[in-house]
Amino acid sequence: MAATIRNKAAIVGIGQTEFSKDSGRSTLRMALEAILEALDDAGLKPEEIDAIVKMGANDDIFEIDLLRSLDLSNLRFFVEVPHGGGAACGTIAAAVAAVVSGMADVVVTFRSLNERSARRVGETSAGGGRGHWMQYNLPHGLVTPAQWIAIFAQRYLYEYGYTTEELGRVSVLCRKHAATNPHAMMYGRPITLEEHQSSRWIAEPLRLLDCTLDTDGACAAIVVSAERAKRLKGVPAYIAAAAQGTGSRTEMMTSYQRRDITRLEEAETTAKELYRVAGLEPKEIDVAEIYDHFTPMVLMALEAYGFAPAGKAPALFRERRLELDGEMPLNTHGGHLGEGYLHGFGHIVEAVRQLRGTAVNQVAGAKTCLVTSGTAVPTSGLILSKEPY
Repeated sequence: MAATIRNKAAIVGIGQTEFSKDSGRSTLRMALEAILEALDDAGLKPEEIDAIVKMGANDDIFEIDLLRSLDLSNLRFFVEVPHGGGAACGTIAAAVAAVVSGMADVVVTFRSLNERSARRVGETSAGGGRGHWMQYNLPHGLVTPAQWIAIFAQRYLYEYGYTTEELGRVSVLCRKHAATNPHAMMYGRPITLEEHQSSRWIAEPLRLLDCTLDTDGACAAIVVSAERAKRLKGVPAYIAAAAQGTGSRTEMMTSYQRRDITRLEEAETTAKELYRVAGLEPKEIDVAEIYDHFTPMVLMALEAYGFAPAGKAPALFRERRLELDGEMPLNTHGGHLGEGYLHGFGHIVEAVRQLRGTAVNQVAGAKTCLVTSGTAVPTSGLILSKEPY
């Protein structure tokens, strides 16, 4: 794989609607807005699209809906990537596979969601019928994502002797970066550690400010071959590596039967593959956009991707190593905790901007960026580079 995909494809166009509490329009319309913006950014026309990769979580939009709406003549590659937030980077991985194999030339990937005004992801999930996996959680009161993640968080804090202040530092940093990002839902609204500690409990040890923002909005990205990218208007972000991983005992945020729930096995396997394909090490990553649906999973993800030993990620925040002027800035747009939650797609858009040098909170000299997807679920990741190597 290292010999076949490294820097053979690039993201050449990105698009993004506003993030809000009430979009006032359908997810299909927002998806089209983001896709058309991405096409314009790349210097491409709708009729040049020949492939669409969607997140399985967008079960209200089919690729044929986009085909008709964009007046496309044919799609010769279309697929969806499952497992919710674990799929965002996986859509880029599938797009790369299609382009490098010759199955497609111009691939659209997207996420569109009315999560605040319509379907609330954080609500109680009764899901399925008899035999569905939820039957094993509902009798015990584990019915929301926050409650599922609280199990991991409680064990992590206990195992390493931390308090919830360590979770708070994650939220404070993301909100700090969001506060200077005009696109963010929490623009101009930084928080202090004291404010985090006084926010109400959601599922102990998770407080309100440990949890992602429910958001309406859409993002899109367009992938083409690296060769074609050189001829287009859009400044390319080369895909140095794209990978997916499950680990050995992964479920959907309820993987409590694994050997150690303070570790993210699916992220560790994804990280190993990413670094192998890219030919890079963690110390060579300039910027990291880490999936931050809940604060404790950011700590575990930083460890899984090799930025800290097990149980040591909190030190990265205490020592200010993840600030914009630190050694590896984290979630420079504010992430899910500050900008808005589109199942990780906003992280991809921000990574491209960082490598282009056009981000609001621009990191000087950024040449490589790691992007990760959901944790405690089958997941995916990307390493993007400013120049092919």
